[in-house]
Amino acid sequence: MPMENTNSLYLHEALELRSEYDARIQTIKDCLERSRGGRRSALWHDERGKRRPSPDFDPADQRERLRMLEVKRRKLNSAIQKANYETSIECDGQSMNILEALDLRKAFNRRLGELVEQLADSAYETVIYKEDRDIVESSDLSYAECSDGLEQARLSFRMLNRKLRWASFETQVDFRDE
Repeated sequence: MPMENTNSLYLHEALELRSEYDARIQTIKDCLERSRGGRRSALWHDERGKRRPSPDFDPADQRERLRMLEVKRRKLNSAIQKANYETSIECDGQSMNILEALDLRKAFNRRLGELVEQLADSAYETVIYKEDRDIVESSDLSYAECSDGLEQARLSFRMLNRKLRWASFETQVDFRDE
């Protein structure tokens, strides 16, 4: 539900709007790219023959629209970054701003990948067959310990994501979509 103050959005709305701007920008770029690098010539050749803009497609107007959307997206992104910097959340007994929490989430995500790899490595022993005997090389890591560590990291990751999501529904971003 949008706020009564028309000069601001909730963070989750601002993030959605930024994604919409990104999609609109990409659509315009795709249409302009069809003119082979944005040539200003009204006529160009491609593998299918001569091409020219449709009567209701004005590349100059679209370039101007693209420029305006890019400016709005930069302003919106700045407003989002400001809100992220100014808003604090509590996670695992620590207070941090949203930017720090987002960095922490990236680190958690990398760490989860490492822990999954450790768990997979600890799940098996290496057996080397030599002459009449087997040489067994056990993992340096305990499967149970790796599994517990991975589970704890996943729970922490989930709690951090929940805190970030809640913050996105409570944090106001000073931006007006014209």
